[in-house]
Amino acid sequence: MIGSLLRGSLIAVVLYVVAISLPVLSEGGLSGWWQAANEVRLLKWAYWIAIVIAVAMAASWVFRELLRRTMPEFIAKPMRQAPLTAAFGIMIILAYIVVAVGAPVIAPFGEAEIFEKINVLPGGDAELGGDPDHFLGTDQIGRDITSRLIYGARNTVGIAFLTTVLSFILGVTLGFLAATLGGWIDQLFSRSIDVLMAIPQLIFALLLMTIASEWSYRSGISLTWFMIFIIAVLDSTRVFRLARAVGLNIVVMDYIEAAKVRGETLIHIVFREILPNAVAPLLAEFGLRFCFVFLTIASLSFLGIGIQPPLADWGTMVRDLSQFINFAAYDPLTAALPLMAAGAIALLTVAVNFVVDWMLQNTSGLKE
Repeated sequence: MIGSLLRGSLIAVVLYVVAISLPVLSEGGLSGWWQAANEVRLLKWAYWIAIVIAVAMAASWVFRELLRRTMPEFIAKPMRQAPLTAAFGIMIILAYIVVAVGAPVIAPFGEAEIFEKINVLPGGDAELGGDPDHFLGTDQIGRDITSRLIYGARNTVGIAFLTTVLSFILGVTLGFLAATLGGWIDQLFSRSIDVLMAIPQLIFALLLMTIASEWSYRSGISLTWFMIFIIAVLDSTRVFRLARAVGLNIVVMDYIEAAKVRGETLIHIVFREILPNAVAPLLAEFGLRFCFVFLTIASLSFLGIGIQPPLADWGTMVRDLSQFINFAAYDPLTAALPLMAAGAIALLTVAVNFVVDWMLQNTSGLKE
């Protein structure tokens, strides 16, 4: 579905560029076309979007061919049928992992290192208020923005992944237990989940984080750990509903009855009989829940109660750098600083969905 959407978007952009280019080319030739592209903002953005999409697709094709020809067979075989969207997603995810793991080596400065120069403009031109040592400039307290962006990959993505794993452990376990045992246990779990889901998740998280901030101050435990636990519990409610629904369809199968007749334990039935047959929907849900957790953490950080300083976080950077948007008419690079952090969040969200969409098709037998 996502692959079809991307192809449709690419075709739409190409048709749009062709439609608006033909009249200009017929009247003024190439020189008139180029002049119009620079004068008409909409036309200019259409060309840039088409170029970015074309470069992304070309890079994805090269990356896919590289995996096909150089990787072992267990990796090369699935990549032979992988669409370009999946190759693009894998390429972006691997790039994020490399940046997150190698942040101390890649980043030019420390995560919380403070310099005397504050609000240094990006570009590195000293005559325009820049500094060659800080290509993207420094923030309002003198921290290097480039380094903060790089370390933000480690903190934002790593914490979101850990939170999603915890939510799945809790949600899948309770969901399968409710489906297998039934009766009052199923009713107890289900009604408790209904109560938690009745409250909007972000509002509930804000309330609990406000309470946890006081506990964090008294106990000395970082508020980030409270945030991980709170979001994992709240997000596990969605996982529970899916796991229970899938489990109810599986527990009536003959092989489950056969396992009960053999005298298998509850743990064996849940994790050896039900779980392997529920991989496809849970895999798709994991990617979706990771994106939602990722965005929730960024939202909480934007509001000031998420990942706490001195840790770098993209949500916090969007909030701290939002003032630079006012420079859009004078310096586009300065105005783009908050969009870099926001774009990093959006790019990873899209990449994860591309990969999950492809893996879901492979595991479930669905075809585009």
